[in-house]
Amino acid sequence: MQNGQPSRTAFAAAAHRAAYQILEQGRFFRDPLALKILGTDPEALACEAEEHPSRRRIRIFIAVRSRFAEDRLAEAVEQGVSQLVVLGAGLDTYAYRSPFGDRLRIFEVDHPATQAWKRGRLAEAGIPIPDWLTFAPIDFEQKTLADGLDAAGFDPAQASFFTWLGVVPYLTESAIFGALGFIAGLAGGAQVVFDYSNPPESLTTEQRARHDARAARVGELGEAWVSFFEPAALHARLAGLGFTEIEDLGPSQIAARYFPDRAANAHEAGGHILRAVATSR
Repeated sequence: MQNGQPSRTAFAAAAHRAAYQILEQGRFFRDPLALKILGTDPEALACEAEEHPSRRRIRIFIAVRSRFAEDRLAEAVEQGVSQLVVLGAGLDTYAYRSPFGDRLRIFEVDHPATQAWKRGRLAEAGIPIPDWLTFAPIDFEQKTLADGLDAAGFDPAQASFFTWLGVVPYLTESAIFGALGFIAGLAGGAQVVFDYSNPPESLTTEQRARHDARAARVGELGEAWVSFFEPAALHARLAGLGFTEIEDLGPSQIAARYFPDRAANAHEAGGHILRAVATSR
């Protein structure tokens, strides 16, 4: 992202979530605030999305990863999780439509410029900030995740859940595993859901062409993809950090769970949605 400017890819992801509510009628992921917080004319948004049919895959992937994360979060809350940390929150709306009220304290972590932009969008859209939400603006060049959350009142002794969607590919491995190491080491135990992609060289010719096109687009926005992982190697590193349970849905598993009629044509390589669990210490 540009210095002092909100994330442009955060806006793009929000536009995909909003377009999904129109074009796919929110089939797998309903977000009644997606259009409202974006502040874009629905008809214009739908027309723009339909003019780029190649973007439908990423729009659906974004919807599915949100559905997966929110389903797993709901299960975790029923099992005692009392804190949610939304890493790289962008225009995510979960905190403003959470069904758990005061049962779940929510922290939104993002760069100060992106968070200021979001707060402006919330005000313009007339979306109230709930009592259970705390903003944690963190510039990772100046403050660690641990320090930022501590300043916001996060309690490491409470069972916690982290969502980290649409962020990992843009970070260096040191930043990724630094954050994951912090999550795995929390005294109260924690779960994290994030998405990642296989290395480009492992993709089919068709997948590589789509990857290269998207990589060029985000690169032009000044937010290039940096990190990719092979599942087995990633799982081993997560286990080394202390995660004891890993659920990883690659393209074929995503298709089998959410689109069974297409599962036979799914490839193993591509975008993944992963949940990792670390028990209390």
